Amino acid sequence: MLILLPPSEKKAATPGPAITTYTGVLYAALGWATLPAAARKRAQKSITIISAKYGAIRPLDHIEPYKEKINNSTMRAPITKELEAIAAGLIIDCRSSTYQGVWTPPFDITVEIKVMTRVNGVKKVITHMSKKTRGEVVRLILLQSSEVKTPGDLLEIISAEYECELFDSTGKEPWVLEVIAH
Repeated sequence: MLILLPPSEKKAATPGPAITTYTGVLYAALGWATLPAAARKRAQKSITIISAKYGAIRPLDHIEPYKEKINNSTMRAPITKELEAIAAGLIIDCRSSTYQGVWTPPFDITVEIKVMTRVNGVKKVITHMSKKTRGEVVRLILLQSSEVKTPGDLLEIISAEYECELFDSTGKEPWVLEVIAH
């Protein structure tokens, strides 16, 4: 399992592990400090954060706070090389659209997490608060006693907490898990 996360614009003032240096909404909702040891171990093994400055990094990789926007043309080759070297049966893509341009994962094993809301019964995409929901989704995944192996497994886990719907890969697009934010 590979979980792809974007970085956070908000960062702690002092250098440290990426997972605690990034302090934005997604990382607050993921709640690293309150995860049990087994979930942290699973996170270190499965999460890759796409950083504008550092490329593809793991949660415990040490980074310095920075302010940079991702340059997809510069970062595409090194990030692609690193991510394609990871053997993953399932890729859970929680990246924002800005960071999706740096690598296109294989569609047949990738589930993109899209966060929606309902307005007068109609589903609408949300942006900023989608980060919070994505962090909560990742936390739910990490709290499982075993690795999530299929899109169906992911649906089962997330639907226990959220209204959601899974859409099959088209072959030209990844699977999509639409999650309705609380």
